[in-house]
Amino acid sequence: MTLQYSEIMVRYGELSTKKKNRKRFINKLQEHIQAVLTPFSQVTVRADYDRCHVFLNGADHGLVLEALEKVFGIQALNPAYQLPKDMAILTETVQAIMTDLYRDGLTFKISTKRSDHSFELDSRQLNQVLGSAVFDVLPDIKVQMKKPDVTLRVEIREEAAYLYHEEIKGAGGLPAGISGKGMLMMSGGIDSPVAGYLALKRGVSIEAVHFASPPYTSPAALQKARDLTRQLTKFGGNIRFIEVPFTEIQEELKDKVFDAYLMTLTRRFMMRITDRLRQDRNGLIIINGESLGQVASQTLESMQAINAVTNTPVIRPLVAMDKLDIIELAQKIDTFEISIQPFEDCCTIFAPDHPKTSPKLEKVEQYEARLDIEGLVNRAVAGITVTEITPQADPDAISDLIEDLL
Repeated sequence: MTLQYSEIMVRYGELSTKKKNRKRFINKLQEHIQAVLTPFSQVTVRADYDRCHVFLNGADHGLVLEALEKVFGIQALNPAYQLPKDMAILTETVQAIMTDLYRDGLTFKISTKRSDHSFELDSRQLNQVLGSAVFDVLPDIKVQMKKPDVTLRVEIREEAAYLYHEEIKGAGGLPAGISGKGMLMMSGGIDSPVAGYLALKRGVSIEAVHFASPPYTSPAALQKARDLTRQLTKFGGNIRFIEVPFTEIQEELKDKVFDAYLMTLTRRFMMRITDRLRQDRNGLIIINGESLGQVASQTLESMQAINAVTNTPVIRPLVAMDKLDIIELAQKIDTFEISIQPFEDCCTIFAPDHPKTSPKLEKVEQYEARLDIEGLVNRAVAGITVTEITPQADPDAISDLIEDLL
């Protein structure tokens, strides 16, 4: 008998505690599941109250599992066989599954749930009948009630019977977007994509804001930021990528600001622009990858001076993490190798040799008095380019990048 999984059952995580909001959470999770499974055109998705069904329709279950493991809001995944509620078919399938799994010394148990109470046998009887059927084909196999090698689960539901024995841990957390939207300040470094990942895990949908300063920053640096954003789509679906033209501002700052304060003022402009975009695009928070004390702009004094331009909450998921911890998480989510590509972003091109670690707000404001802050911000916001980033790379964008590099 040839066995092929018919579906993957998706178990909800924290959604089980949401009560009146449960339907909204489930709908959002279904939306993200469908988004990350876009490459599998034959796969269909149906979300029920207590689980979500991902019908494979011939798709490779291993590849589908690999995509689903990254989706926040999923507690566990069970590749399953959907069968008619017919005892002969159930018995034959159970025997085939256990024969395929059998090795010397294997222990097993049958665990049955019956929500369709019109079915001919109750749960206890099903356990006995199906267990006996296994012994008919594998007389040397052992039953073990506690922690067996294989627990073959059988569910008798209104619409069908389901058999499964594998359980893969999901990503946990909440479906991205259920907690509202935030603007992620996306550089090309290691930290910001990790911050975005952690925000997504707590249900925040993100739009990635990237500051580009051509010709000082290259097309490769811009593509690097897009690629990092694309990695994050695997955890919650499509993300809008906002490219902000920043050349004029950086040139103006370089011309009129004392070097030691250059980084502080640069970050203040980035914060102003990100906050304006948040306001225009109905975001609730700003998210960045700052870790306390890691660089000059991330001391408490610097954070205070930079934050002074906005009343919007600035969320720093990495604030108390060591660099090695951040790197470990970046490697886990497959952003690290992209982040270390040697293409400089606009935060590094004009970085002073000795940046101020304890900037004085009154000094910062004196320098800014020389600048047309409102005009610079307005022109940067007016010049943005918004791109929808999906889990699939855009071949045209890659071709354009290769052409630019040549």
